[in-house]
Amino acid sequence: MDCLLAAARGLALRPEHAEDRTPAINWAARHLRVRDRKGAERFLRANPAQVEFERNRQQCNIILKARQMGVTTWIAGRFFLKTIIIPGTLSVMVAQTQQSAEDIFGMVRRFWECLHEEDRKGMYRRSIANVRAMRFPELNSEFRVLSASNPNAGRGLTIQNLHCSEVARWPGNAAQTLAGLRAALVPGGELVLESTPNGAHGCFYDEWNKALDPAQFQESEDADPGTFVRHFFPWWLEPAYVSRRDATDLTAEEDRLVQRHGLSLKQIAYRRTLEQSYHTLRSQEFAEDAETCFRATGDCCFEIDPLELRLTQLGPPARTRRAGALHIFLPPQPGKSYIVAVDTAGGGKYGDFAAVQVIELLTGIQCAELQQKIRPLELARVSAELASEYGNALLAVERNNQGAGVLAHLETTLHYPHLYAQSGEKGWLTTAASKPRMVAHMGALLAHSAALFLSRRLLAECRTFVNFPGGRTGAASGSHDDCFMAMAVAQSVRAEVLAGKHSGYPAPRL
Repeated sequence: MDCLLAAARGLALRPEHAEDRTPAINWAARHLRVRDRKGAERFLRANPAQVEFERNRQQCNIILKARQMGVTTWIAGRFFLKTIIIPGTLSVMVAQTQQSAEDIFGMVRRFWECLHEEDRKGMYRRSIANVRAMRFPELNSEFRVLSASNPNAGRGLTIQNLHCSEVARWPGNAAQTLAGLRAALVPGGELVLESTPNGAHGCFYDEWNKALDPAQFQESEDADPGTFVRHFFPWWLEPAYVSRRDATDLTAEEDRLVQRHGLSLKQIAYRRTLEQSYHTLRSQEFAEDAETCFRATGDCCFEIDPLELRLTQLGPPARTRRAGALHIFLPPQPGKSYIVAVDTAGGGKYGDFAAVQVIELLTGIQCAELQQKIRPLELARVSAELASEYGNALLAVERNNQGAGVLAHLETTLHYPHLYAQSGEKGWLTTAASKPRMVAHMGALLAHSAALFLSRRLLAECRTFVNFPGGRTGAASGSHDDCFMAMAVAQSVRAEVLAGKHSGYPAPRL
């Protein structure tokens, strides 16, 4: 019992007392058992990544890591120890799927099974033990695992320790799920987000960019205790990631890794096997730095480098209206023709965003952009006003879903004179056949004419517009594509008009 109490004290100490965390590390090495990569059961001895985390952790931590670094196992062990030592503790681990949650709980169950028999029948007796929860009635403590596939995970709970695993791969609205979980965490509770990277988008990416490095956190006088502290663990911190033979004839890039990070020739040889197995996804699955690992995703539909370069070149819009929802980049010019494209949505407080894009017909350059949760009738009015402002522009409304209502209001109530039509029917129809052409056209423009696009919102959506299994494309989980789809409609309509395939609009003034 004395060693358990010493370990518990180590779990609660701040980084300036990192040397006193040794009891927790030592206790894990003597009492917590895990299965290794070969399936053999062994004691949990901290690897370099786990030791580094113990040295630098704070109240709220976010961990970016390579695959299979033992981070999930270590956090599970820490939280298990806190649960059985500190009465009234609820520890919760949230995984990306139910199966992953059950796999994690299998580790926790093994921790308990390896305690001394008298402890398992005494102080640490369980009253509930299933695939999702373990309760200790003598302590009024509980350990639960949940799945992020349930958007209400954590609601109604009072959590002392929260571990969110593989957050970059959570389904649905990950930011909303995480917000609900954080609301259940008590003040002063410990929170750990961890994940391998999965593209430069989504909840985990956003939280990583807002977090501070350990040194920044220590030096910051106004850092809130709830501020996330970053921990980055590249693949070479895992001792198992080595080959049996040394690499020879190093490339310039490999030599830089050796010089900068002290990698051995066996580690370089292992890296070459990763290249052969994972190809372009190697730097995502086995991260080497905290920037390129996000950019290396194979899911984005478009070339990343032009997007990243264009984002660095953009400044703020010339002016904004509608409380910042409407961005004006280039005001209307006499003698020029414009196209206004509308991506509709249900609107309202809980609806999706609607988007409107204004481009100049001759050049295709972006002139204005609206992104707002706005109901169909109001969207029709705002779109008509914007099209009128831009010289009675050709107004192309995507007629999918809510678009029919927007078009009806434009035609019968507002009597807008220049509505785009396909085969005699007002509006643009996005179908399974037309969408790939629209996406491909946007891809070509982004790669070769990125200067046409002036909106950070738009380019951020392009960065998170991804390929899904089965050939489908769309916004990554937790992201939006309304600005992108409105621009795709605008550019597709422009191509038709310039090719003479649309006759319902006055000839462009070239």
